[in-house]
Amino acid sequence: MRLHNCNCITVPPITTRGRSSRSNVQNMTQSIQVLDQRTQRDLQYVVKMEDQLRGLETKFRQVEENHKQNIAKQYKVNTQLNLRPLIPVLEEYKADARLVQQFKEEVQNLTSSLGLLQQEMGAYDYDDLHSRVVSLEERLRACMQKLACGKLTGISDAITIKTSGSRFGSWMTDPLAPEGDTRVWYMDGYHNNRFVREYKSMADFMTSDNFTSHRLPHPWSGTGQVVYNGSIYFNKFQSNMIIKFDFKTSTISKSQRLDNAGFSNTYHYAWGGHSDIDLMVDEGGLWAIYATNQNAGNIVISKLHPLTLHIIQTWTTNHPRRSAGESFMICGTLYVTNGYSGGTKVYYAYQTNSSTYEYIDIVLQNKYSHISMLDYNPRDRALYAWNNGHQVLYNVTLFHVIRSEQL
Repeated sequence: MRLHNCNCITVPPITTRGRSSRSNVQNMTQSIQVLDQRTQRDLQYVVKMEDQLRGLETKFRQVEENHKQNIAKQYKVNTQLNLRPLIPVLEEYKADARLVQQFKEEVQNLTSSLGLLQQEMGAYDYDDLHSRVVSLEERLRACMQKLACGKLTGISDAITIKTSGSRFGSWMTDPLAPEGDTRVWYMDGYHNNRFVREYKSMADFMTSDNFTSHRLPHPWSGTGQVVYNGSIYFNKFQSNMIIKFDFKTSTISKSQRLDNAGFSNTYHYAWGGHSDIDLMVDEGGLWAIYATNQNAGNIVISKLHPLTLHIIQTWTTNHPRRSAGESFMICGTLYVTNGYSGGTKVYYAYQTNSSTYEYIDIVLQNKYSHISMLDYNPRDRALYAWNNGHQVLYNVTLFHVIRSEQL
């Protein structure tokens, strides 16, 4: 099994003069090379799809020229029906092909800047060098996020990783873990439990019962926990308190109430399970999904600061929290499923960047008939799910469109 990786940037802190700065530059150079390769693939895809569309247009003209208008019309209608989900996005992608080329030129400019910086490292004092590296790092992070993000267009069939635990639970990996850190975190149940299992790798998780157990200072509520940058964020049982627990120090590094958020099965997902507050991460950071009396029990989306847990911005939606099966964030868009058992699909999407929503139709294979946890990992570009005592993965397909206002 191979997941499509989202090549996130991990830049070590600059702690010594020169050596760490050189490491930063090398890491960013490697990321730029990956970014350039992905851009080339996207451009090739655009050219290929344009050729296919031209081929279809040629076939239409040939049939019509042979006085078979009725057949041509029927063929055209059938083909358009088959391509209907793709055509609007493809047309938008074609229109943005020139912008993708501009984006590639920006990457090339960054590469040149990094090359000069590497040659001149001895000519700058530490503060000046640090400032230039930080500036380039910020530009590169912005470029990577633009290309990594896209609109959800498909979800693969479920890939069963393991069968263990009770009907409800959660499991995850850390999207900001350093290179080579593939630990898996496992939490069985949805209430009155405070033990988190740590497996060294996905292989160990799949084949072994060897694990390290961490005892949280409080039991968790629901299945909306998330591990992010070495800490676990969870909802304290029977409260609207969010807790950040640092695995390295085994201490609470921050706690914060999510004001007005319902708890203790007030505004849970359709399956129940004290799932009032769902924490999640995407390419943009840390999020909380919940509901309030003020928003009539409809879903509220809040972006949280990962260090302070303070709310950065909040969006109120028109979707009832109790009608949602599960939900997850990808690139600032909240995707909601229509249920948790039987036939399941992703049918509602709320875009925080435009404060708009739409109804969609993307099948989600509910292999074991009861989904009690569904979260996106931007590093793996995959959905992690707990499905009736089975831990499963779904690969996702994102369609990338670079808009002019993003460049």
